[in-house]
Amino acid sequence: MKNFDKGTVVRTVLLLIALINQTMLMFGKSPLDITDVQVNQLADAVYTAGSLIFTIGTTLAAWFKNNYVTTKGHKQKAVLKNHNLTK
Repeated sequence: MKNFDKGTVVRTVLLLIALINQTMLMFGKSPLDITDVQVNQLADAVYTAGSLIFTIGTTLAAWFKNNYVTTKGHKQKAVLKNHNLTK
């Protein structure tokens, strides 16, 4: 396995969590152990909106960050490191 930087791994894991959570919500499953009696419509709407915002946020972070996951990306990162252009 190639050496991925910590930011790439964190963004990828958060994106996967967000996508799993969103898929569960689409099928009417709650990722949290909350019964229907305990949740009123407002709380459910707030949770759904928060989940959607989390999904959009992690998707944007994963989309716009340079993750260097392909062979070409690894070569680009190596060139940047050789010229001291990375953090």
